[in-house]
Amino acid sequence: MAPMTLDSTAALLLKGYAWLPDRRRRTGGAPVRTRLLGRPAIALHGPEAVRFFYDEQHVRRHDALPGPVLDTLFGRGAVHTLDGEDHRVRKALFMTELTEPAAVAELVDMVRAEWQRAFTPPHGREVVLFDEAALVLARAVCAWTGLPLTEEQTRRMAQDCVAMVDGFATPGPRHLKARRARARQEETLAGLVEEARAGATRAPATPFDAVVHHRDAEGVLLDPRTAAVELLNIVRPTVAIAWFVTFAAHAMDRRPEQRHLLREDDGSYAEPYTETYAEPFAHEVRRFYPFAPFVGGLATTDLRWRGERIPEDTLVLLDVYGQNHDPELWHDPYRFDPERFLRPTPHRDELIPQGGGDAKSGHRCPGEDITVAVLAALSIELARLEYSVPEQDLRIPLHRVPTRPRSGFRLVPHPG
Repeated sequence: MAPMTLDSTAALLLKGYAWLPDRRRRTGGAPVRTRLLGRPAIALHGPEAVRFFYDEQHVRRHDALPGPVLDTLFGRGAVHTLDGEDHRVRKALFMTELTEPAAVAELVDMVRAEWQRAFTPPHGREVVLFDEAALVLARAVCAWTGLPLTEEQTRRMAQDCVAMVDGFATPGPRHLKARRARARQEETLAGLVEEARAGATRAPATPFDAVVHHRDAEGVLLDPRTAAVELLNIVRPTVAIAWFVTFAAHAMDRRPEQRHLLREDDGSYAEPYTETYAEPFAHEVRRFYPFAPFVGGLATTDLRWRGERIPEDTLVLLDVYGQNHDPELWHDPYRFDPERFLRPTPHRDELIPQGGGDAKSGHRCPGEDITVAVLAALSIELARLEYSVPEQDLRIPLHRVPTRPRSGFRLVPHPG
């Protein structure tokens, strides 16, 4: 009989991003065994673990995500909870809508236009960059998706998407706010789906239209609530780029030379891994700054990992934050250095801020191309904006998940 392990849920909530790397250091790099929410768990680390974790013969997603996460971040019935053919059919919807280069470029152009509308001409009043970026992103992605929302509804969408992300990993008021935000937006979007199917509204050749008419592996239309969930799984992650935009501002504030290099960028970052600066900068922001501490699934059967037995239904965690700061993978990992991405690019299973494995058929985030392109574009826009930074608290607390600079990064735009 395996020895009883203590539950680490309270320690995770207390330590946040540091919890799993600290536990791994204490094991000398061996897999971490523990319990979370009463369930036996094992945490794996490294590119080989990424390949093991994203093999559906090893780890499944169905029933893996706890209810509080589904009721805030992803939604019940979301693509993240599916396996096998059900997952492949649903994932194909997202791959078609979120990875086509022309569609990504269109969204980037819309984001840039909304940014310039918000900041040009500079209005001279202090703004919280995090809040402003979330609204810019919500306006652009709602229009790009084809959602027929008013300006007031779009503002509410921005606030609710932020709340869903901000409250998924914590108990208390933030979590309750996240639940209310998701319920409100699912109800609104389910109503729009029903109206579209009744012919009251149309948005042809848009992600909204694709979701409205998507059929599952059995050839059945998604029920309106599930369709609403998947619409939010397009909008919410795009609004969440506000976290990375705020981290980008933090990086420029701490390292002014980065701002200069971005100002000189000609913006030709659309092709993967070019020698322009904005895309490497975006990759380094995603690697360096904390967002997801880990991802999880359930062992499909009794498994072995490097001699370690993993019983069926064990919660298997993949150490995301620790891997993105692993000195065996990244030279001087706690130094912000976009130039590391100007050199030969890392393997897909080394850089995993949005998951690993294959994006087309596996569980890697299909919106990663959008995240990189939008973040690169807004990093250039931010670098070229003239602004001052008032005195404020820009510390980034690692015990808070998800975290960001405490002040949200306040700035005052000025005429160029």
